[in-house]
Amino acid sequence: MDVQEVRKLDAYLKKVFGNQNIRLVPKGGDIAEVFIGEDDLGEMTADDEDGERSYNFRMVIQVSQDPSMQPVPTLTNYLRLKFDNQKIRVVTRPKKMDSLEVYLGDDFLGVLFLEAEKGRKTYILELPILDIDLVDEDNPNF
Repeated sequence: MDVQEVRKLDAYLKKVFGNQNIRLVPKGGDIAEVFIGEDDLGEMTADDEDGERSYNFRMVIQVSQDPSMQPVPTLTNYLRLKFDNQKIRVVTRPKKMDSLEVYLGDDFLGVLFLEAEKGRKTYILELPILDIDLVDEDNPNF
């Protein structure tokens, strides 16, 4: 990822989540770390497929192993606190038991995939970003 891509992705995430403390730090190649303040949220990767550039933000969320834990309210509260945005909501997916959807208001953001390994439950937030999502209508050169 070059400097311009990192700036665009940084601005995009700040705009989407309404949090000016989000920042990307390039790691080299097509990878950057995503932070809020000093808190490492996850990883942003770039991919060139079929001649188009796309990005994916991946965030690993460890949850309680308590079988009575309710994932929708727990993950909604977690993401709201993490991103400091009360408009985030997690909802179940029709016909899918292994994942949940994440919205910001009425806008779809991404999917939370459940990984259950060796008795541990982890949710992986996958937030896809297309190159066209990074175009700023107020600043076409952005």
